[in-house]
Amino acid sequence: MASNKQTKLHVRTGDNVIVISGDDKRKSGKVLSVDKENQKAIVEGINIVTKHNKPTANVPNGGIVKKEAPIHISKLMIADPKTGKATRIGRKEDKNGKMVRYAKQSGEVIK
Repeated sequence: MASNKQTKLHVRTGDNVIVISGDDKRKSGKVLSVDKENQKAIVEGINIVTKHNKPTANVPNGGIVKKEAPIHISKLMIADPKTGKATRIGRKEDKNGKMVRYAKQSGEVIK
């Protein structure tokens, strides 16, 4: 049975991520949006698909458009702010008692 509890994801909007598997392996980009329900994210410049649009009243010519498609978050890792390499993340309290994310490799706080 599905629960109403929200899952914590390691990827947030605005994060710099690296793709670890698939056609775009080793490419990096910025997360534009995250779909928590389906555990997918849209990353800038990653998983580009070609969309053929029919002519409509709004777009009289139609045409072919390239755009980013969602990619599963299990294929993404956060880029370490210090080194730029893929890293796991952890959570810890900062000096003010607020929970922050940090890179496991360098210990750098992820903003």
